[in-house]
This record gives sequence, structure tokens and C-alpha cells, in this order.
Amino acid sequence: MKNNVKTAALLAGLGVFPMLIAGLIGRSPGALTIGFLIGMALVMGSYWFSASIALKAAKARVITPDQNPALYAMIQKLAQRANLPMPQVAISPANQPNAFATGRGPHHAVVCVTEGLLQLMPADELEGVLAHELTHVKNRDILTGSIAAGIATGITYAAQMAMFSAIFGGGNNKDDRSNPIVMMAVMLLAPLAAGMIQMAISRSREFEADAGAAHIIGSGEPLARALQRIEVYAKQTPMNINPAQAAAWIHNPLSGSQPKRKQGGPDMAKLFSTHPPTEERIRRLHQMSGTGSRY
Repeated sequence: MKNNVKTAALLAGLGVFPMLIAGLIGRSPGALTIGFLIGMALVMGSYWFSASIALKAAKARVITPDQNPALYAMIQKLAQRANLPMPQVAISPANQPNAFATGRGPHHAVVCVTEGLLQLMPADELEGVLAHELTHVKNRDILTGSIAAGIATGITYAAQMAMFSAIFGGGNNKDDRSNPIVMMAVMLLAPLAAGMIQMAISRSREFEADAGAAHIIGSGEPLARALQRIEVYAKQTPMNINPAQAAAWIHNPLSGSQPKRKQGGPDMAKLFSTHPPTEERIRRLHQMSGTGSRY
């Protein structure tokens, strides 16, 4: 529950950014509006076609029950427990154990797993991963993430268009012109702050999906073990995908290709990470009771 409240607060924080930009720049409301609408339109278009885009990026194929009866039956059982319609099931040929859920909502959802996940994951840990992805579907996290991305992208467009309008649009008097230092600061810092909030929303939704998985299967232990196993393999075999798609997976599939942080040094990258630290996720899952109560 507290992660849902946090998500709502973060989304509200994102929503006030366009007004802050307008107030700081003090002009060009038309440019702000146009930039914001362009950003929202681009990302919401991606949301509408999210399933096809994500499956293509993962080189995944949608399967029938006959092609993998065990996997299909497991997802069907978990979907019934979560009171969800049966989603489509897809398999990616990637060797790294990983999974994601996509689609516009519970009635247009796809749960995709990699070949590596099917080969390397024990049945109870696979259940934990699948329950996590079904929680994303139940919570409509694809929509939440798309709204956050749309606002963040819109803020970037709005800040840039407002700056260009102020520079090239001129003004009839001195008071009508914006401070160039303020404009530059807004152009650089507003998208940066919006991106940080967007990533915080993504991390919050991962924690909530972990809790939902424990609630569905009755324990956080299987998913905790699965995340530990995925962490090890992800570092050994990073996935070759577009970084823009990394947030969709249960674990960052590019983690093995990222430079290691020096011990004791600042970890600013955490602020821009789409996933919480695996150690923190595992710790929270261990703290859950056998009934899968939420933290």
C-alpha cells in the first residue's frame, strides 16, 4: 500500500513540473503546451502498441497451450489466484533468465519469459517470477510507467521549446525577456529531475510487484531465491536489447554490461536505476510472513 501512495505522490510531483517550468521561464505558454502534448502523444502511442514493441525487441513468439503445456498451466493457475484473465504467453530465445509483462491492461496482457528462465529456474522460483509479472498486469503498471514516461518526455520537449521560443521569439520590451541563465538551468535540470522521479516510480512499482507475488503464492521466499539466481546469471550473460526496454524486465537485463562502481564511492546511478537493488528486494521478501502479507 505504501508503495502505491509513493507512486501517486511521485506522479503528482511530475505533474507540477510543467507549471514550474512556465513559472520560472515566465513566458511561452504556447511552446510549453505544444512540447508537453508532443511528448505525451509519442509515449502514449508507444503504450498503445506496447505489447508488439516489447515482443519484437525481445525477439519473442506468442505460444499456444500445446507448445508448452506446463508453462501455460502454471500461468493459468496463478492468473486465477490473482483474479485475472488468462494473458497471452510468449517465449524469448534469450539465454539470460528473465521475464516481463506488457500490454494495455489485464484483458490485453502478455507475459513473456526467456528460454534461460525456463531452463535454469526451479518450478517454485518460476512461479514467483510469473506471479511478479502478473502483479504488474493487475496493478496496470504498464499504464503507470507510460504516464510517467509521457510526462517526463513532455517536460523535456517543453523545456527545450520554451528556451528556443524565448531565444528566437524575441520580445518587445526588456521585461518580456526571460533570464538566459534561468532558461539554461530549467532546460538542463527539469528533464534531469523528471527522469529521476520517473525512475523512482519504476523502482516503487517493482517493490509492489514483489509484494504482490508473495501475496499470490503465499510466501516471498521463492521469488527471493529467483532474484538471487537471476542476479548471478544476468551479470554473466547481459542481454542484447535496446536500453529503453530494460525497465520492463523483472531484473535489469543489461546489468552485466554496466561498469562496476568503486567500493565506497558515491552511487548516483541508483537515482537513475529502473530497478531497486536486488539485495533490498530480497531483504524485503525475506521479511514477509508465510501468508504473503504486504509490507
